[in-house]
Amino acid sequence: MAATPVGATTVSPVVVDLQSAGRGVVANVSVNNTGAGPLPMEIAVQPLVAGENGLNPGGEDDGNLLVVPPSAIIPAGQTQTFRIQWIGDPALDSSKHYYVSVNQLPVKLPEGQSAVQIVYNFQVLVNVSSPNGKAALAIDSVSFGTHDGKPAPVLRVTNSGTAHGYLSQHRITISEKNAAGAEIFSRTMSGAEFQQLVGYGLVAAHQTRNLTIPLELPSPTGQLNAKMLDERE
Repeated sequence: MAATPVGATTVSPVVVDLQSAGRGVVANVSVNNTGAGPLPMEIAVQPLVAGENGLNPGGEDDGNLLVVPPSAIIPAGQTQTFRIQWIGDPALDSSKHYYVSVNQLPVKLPEGQSAVQIVYNFQVLVNVSSPNGKAALAIDSVSFGTHDGKPAPVLRVTNSGTAHGYLSQHRITISEKNAAGAEIFSRTMSGAEFQQLVGYGLVAAHQTRNLTIPLELPSPTGQLNAKMLDERE
């Protein structure tokens, strides 16, 4: 038996922001077949719920997202566009979140031929909020945690708004002082640097989330401080 990929694919974008009403209810996701053969794909929708450590699976598909087509066979070297549309309540009082999974299906092999097929699944994060919704992010506290066994800061962030927000749309400054009050560490991250280190840093509406920042601190016993600014400040 041979282990062979049945195709290759790229998906773009991997994060989609929709609005519950108006022109923003629709977005497109493109799947490009970069392999040498046809690529069968199907779509699955998974609602998500917000927890202290991020978004988690939240039950069966609630039917609020329409994805067209629900499946497709993409010829080699071609691109298929999937249309994602919000068809739920147009007057959301809090943002909603979903994984739209783009799943590659195994290829039926000729009779008598056997192989281990390697298939790929991609998850597109879809966030939906009201056109009038606003995020209101604030850093509640910063504490010591660990990353790769070394001291690292943990931000506790609250979003008191009605729409999701991204920490990567802000500049974040983290500093540490020793017992004598002398500053021994300071780092300011732009939004792009934060996204590279941590990710988008999505905080859902009315969510409090803990995020470990992979920065090595000089001491696990100092006094930490964290500040969030808009990118333009």
